[in-house]
Amino acid sequence: MGIVDQSRLLQEGLLQRHVMALIVSYLRDNNLNQAATAVANATMIPLNIELPPNKLLELVQKGLAVESSAPARGSASIDAGTSSIGYGPLPVLPSRLTDFNSLQTGKRASKFFPKLVSQQISEHKNAARCARFSPDGRLVATGGADASIKLFEVEKIQQMMLPDVGSIRPAIRTFFDHIHPINDLDFHPQAHILVSGAKDRTIKFFDFAKTSARRAVKAIQDTHNVRSVCFHPCGDFLLAGTDHPIPHLYDSNTLQCYVSASLQEKHVGSAINQVRFSESGGLYVTASKDGGVRFWDGKTARCVRAIQGAHVSAEATSAVFTRDQRYVLSCGKDLAVVLWDVGSGRQVKRYIGSQHSQTRCQAVFTHNEEFVLSSDEPKGEVVVWDALTGDLMSRLNSNHAGALRCIEHSPSEACFVTCGSDRTVRFWQTAR
Repeated sequence: MGIVDQSRLLQEGLLQRHVMALIVSYLRDNNLNQAATAVANATMIPLNIELPPNKLLELVQKGLAVESSAPARGSASIDAGTSSIGYGPLPVLPSRLTDFNSLQTGKRASKFFPKLVSQQISEHKNAARCARFSPDGRLVATGGADASIKLFEVEKIQQMMLPDVGSIRPAIRTFFDHIHPINDLDFHPQAHILVSGAKDRTIKFFDFAKTSARRAVKAIQDTHNVRSVCFHPCGDFLLAGTDHPIPHLYDSNTLQCYVSASLQEKHVGSAINQVRFSESGGLYVTASKDGGVRFWDGKTARCVRAIQGAHVSAEATSAVFTRDQRYVLSCGKDLAVVLWDVGSGRQVKRYIGSQHSQTRCQAVFTHNEEFVLSSDEPKGEVVVWDALTGDLMSRLNSNHAGALRCIEHSPSEACFVTCGSDRTVRFWQTAR
């Protein structure tokens, strides 16, 4: 064997070892300890290998972005933007997400916000309370005070909104298995499972692959009103925010519940309005009725930072991470929408111009994080800000006869849904 061949084999061996180290680190940091140990033992990679958090996720995302922008060999074009994961091809994330680090560089020009159109797509028999898109953006589910859950195909909704189109029914499933209002929903990141949390103190798992199924395939009986639910990105764990002041972490397979046992007084607030994992699952955030926003370690379930009075003495009603996991956007009944630095707990941006003191409103990012959306209760409007500059970009008549109860944006394209006290669900997209 020549020197060139030996050098090439050495380089390939080093590269393979580095890939295995990234896999071990990623599995370990996302609490997949058995898998991490198995790979470490098989490859002789130290289980405690030190690598930057989420490095594997970052490299995969960059690789997908490059792959989607380059033509395939021997063909003029490729079907870019999808990768087969789970129950549907997941869209490649926008290669240029908003860089929130530029918040520190002074005034920037606001981006243009496009004109939108909306249409009512369905209604519940009582207030429409919550909504959630699937990870691939192809499905959206809504939950109502009538204890029902509706599942829609986004493509059918968009077809229904085209001019001169015949009758199209975008709702593909309706589930009935709760006895009290639905508070929150989430999709499993890989399986055909939709999970719901409700006022009847239960968490239900629905298999939406079964066309005839109307009831849950399994359920968790919690001890409190379940206000919010969120799957870990690996799907093996489910986080629940309830009337209990400490988040409940469930094993999705065994349904065993874990609660942190080592908490200081400042870590324990009151009922939790919303729980959300970060993109990698390394952290999760809670928004509580005491006005606090708290960050928790996804591996140890310990509170690593508590922003007490994040919304003064008013309820903190929602909290969600940016995709780089360095910032959290929160909303509260103090009329404020705020962007927080996760590392320091410092407020870095405040979005002014909306009022929400009665309902548990949300603030959400658009799919590319360029804009922030929330609601204005008295005026019945959807309010839009530039995420970086904080400039008020638009005020949209919600067309709901009453207060907005939920705003949820697609993770993959420029569209969102609103749910109202008037029982209706509306779908919004860019005017075509």
